[in-house]
Amino acid sequence: MKQLKTILLATAVCIGSISFSQAQSKVAHINTQELIQAMPGFKSAQTELEALQKTYTTDIQNSITELQNLQKQYQAEAPNKTDEENQKRVVELQEKEQRIAVFQQDAQKSLAEKRAELLKPVEEEAMKAINEVAKAQGFNYVLDRATLIVAEGTDILAAVKTQLGI
Repeated sequence: MKQLKTILLATAVCIGSISFSQAQSKVAHINTQELIQAMPGFKSAQTELEALQKTYTTDIQNSITELQNLQKQYQAEAPNKTDEENQKRVVELQEKEQRIAVFQQDAQKSLAEKRAELLKPVEEEAMKAINEVAKAQGFNYVLDRATLIVAEGTDILAAVKTQLGI
């Protein structure tokens, strides 16, 4: 009988401590990607990135067109040129192709850097607002819904949007 009382007491203490610890940790979730895409800073950054990408695309396309025209010209003139001249022209065309490929890689790298530069303040603003809302509503943890498998807790997206004025 004494052992039964001890087991019941231990079980009650365990259940009580589990309930207490669960009450202490409030968890919420938010779709940060949706939040960031709704922010005005994201929209202006996106517009700037699209303009920069269009510029790079135009420059690359112009270079490709120029290369193709030069190839046609060299092919048409090939029968009238010496083998040595034709070989120099082939090397010249290969070098131009390599420069275009390098420019494409540099453009992609530049776009990625610019994207990170433009979105950093937007992401920081979003994180600050999320932290403020979580603190104001008493949440200990806020999980990103994009990686969350079960989302039955409180979604604070609307509250954070209100905090940001969007």
